[in-house]
Amino acid sequence: MNKMLIPILFALGTALFWGCYGPTIGNAQAPRVNGAPLWSPFKPYVFIGIAYLVIAILGGLAMMGVKGDSFSFTGEYFPTMKWGFLAGALGAFGALCLTTAMMTSKGNALLVMPIVFGGAVSVTAIVSVIRLGGHVTINPLLWVGMALTVVGVVIVAMNTPHGHAPTKPATETTEAAESHAATAVETDDSQPT
Repeated sequence: MNKMLIPILFALGTALFWGCYGPTIGNAQAPRVNGAPLWSPFKPYVFIGIAYLVIAILGGLAMMGVKGDSFSFTGEYFPTMKWGFLAGALGAFGALCLTTAMMTSKGNALLVMPIVFGGAVSVTAIVSVIRLGGHVTINPLLWVGMALTVVGVVIVAMNTPHGHAPTKPATETTEAAESHAATAVETDDSQPT
């Protein structure tokens, strides 16, 4: 049991961080001025990428040092580079999809996040079944579990409180943008047609 405690704690840490990811990226949604957003959904995504890069490289190098690992990625170590890059690309594309989902759903983490995590569990199971091919017997309860996951996702998404967070007072940036937009509208109205 003790050997399982560390992976379970880190898995719970992942659930905690990724569970907070959706609501946090929802905070990066652009305020609207005259119906138009001040920025695209991909402006915050750039800094998601920077955070991934910095934390992955510094954290990875630090933990390699702690574990006494070599810093070579060639020869017999090449699979670590190949599969690590593929996993990172999948993670980055997932973050891109999640960012787009959050921004196009008006930051509605309550809808998006249950679909993401319920879907991820099922995709992991399906990929494992495909990877193992005919070398393993599939328990029919796997398919029951996937169906229950879908039901669970729907129940969670439908019953999570959907109230809006209290509105924040306008910041100087928002006020300046609104003033700029209003000036631009006045300028356009004053032009002869």
